[in-house]
Amino acid sequence: MPSELAVHWTLDPSIAFLNHGSFGATPRPVLDSQTAWRERMEREPVAFFTRDLEPALDAARADLASFVGADPDDLAFVVNATAGINAVARGVGLDAGDEVVVLDHAYNAARNAFVAAAEASGARVVTAKLPFPGTGSAAPLAAILAAITAHTRLVLLDHVTSPTALVLPAAEIVAALDERGIDTLVDGAHAPGMIDVDVDRIGAAYYTANCHKWMSAPKGSGFLHVRRDRQDRIRPLAISHGANSARADRSRFRLEHDWTGTLDPSAWLAVSAAIEFGATLRPGGWAELRERGHDLALDGRAMLGRVLGTDLPAPNEMIGSMASVPMPPAGASERPVAEPDDDPIHAALVAEGVQVAITPWPRDPEAGSWRRLIRFSCPPYVDTADLDRLARALATIRVAA
Repeated sequence: MPSELAVHWTLDPSIAFLNHGSFGATPRPVLDSQTAWRERMEREPVAFFTRDLEPALDAARADLASFVGADPDDLAFVVNATAGINAVARGVGLDAGDEVVVLDHAYNAARNAFVAAAEASGARVVTAKLPFPGTGSAAPLAAILAAITAHTRLVLLDHVTSPTALVLPAAEIVAALDERGIDTLVDGAHAPGMIDVDVDRIGAAYYTANCHKWMSAPKGSGFLHVRRDRQDRIRPLAISHGANSARADRSRFRLEHDWTGTLDPSAWLAVSAAIEFGATLRPGGWAELRERGHDLALDGRAMLGRVLGTDLPAPNEMIGSMASVPMPPAGASERPVAEPDDDPIHAALVAEGVQVAITPWPRDPEAGSWRRLIRFSCPPYVDTADLDRLARALATIRVAA
């Protein structure tokens, strides 16, 4: 039976949907808000884009800024965190010999953005190795500091790692890098809504994130935060009218990023509805939702560890509302598949009505021995019955194997 909060989502009730982390899922009230914005836009498109859109974006950005602890004038809406990362990769101005440090846990698309920028400029991407399983709370900073050199220009830091679902101490790492004169781009794709985010306190030169994941806003909503002293470097991926606007009432950063051509801004404008909706789901608002998701994730990974006979790979304080649990090492004849949906364990779980993320780890195809990671998510519509279903399905699959 679906959880009491699942009624707000349009998800198939026959499926234990435990993969919120991949694409999110948007509840009905937020979809209704997006539809209302689209209808308003289409009633009079000229008036909407030339008169109504700017103040509407200002209002949505103010709500978002309050939610993530930032000045709204330092935020730009983007379609997703990958777009924000690409804007920084293009704009930071890498030179030949520069180095960009990324963790081996980094999201593949984020790494690819800097590989492309490095290839174009003669820079190079350096990989910092973070142990997993067996990660400790001090390990992320140690791994990054071990990888930096006199040539390090930027560090791409995951706030919450995608394949391994680890919450990293972003503020601590940013501060340590600032002391060494190195800028940080924080990839916060999974952070807002899952953990308490205070962008200004973190203090990174650049912070980008999705709203469509743990905030449950519509797909196509994300943001890029650029610290005021770095805004002259970062331009949108599409250069438009703001590049030579004569307006003096807004910063060039604001003028360029708020208008990159005609698009459907309804996902951005519905972010306010997503924030308001989440705040009403529990008496304690978003703080209670985050605590609930964290507790479920801890219970779920303990349960899976018992079923799989594996130790927990990281301490509790590195877990948010999502967790990855390693399966036992794969057989010598098995090879990681290129696409997770092609993995036989994933297919078997789907056949049991369970949707999770399955990732080979380590991701290096030359690594030899590897394991599958089972990553499950605990958004508001998930409850213990869903986690029990996953555990039972895994036990059945293992017995069958």
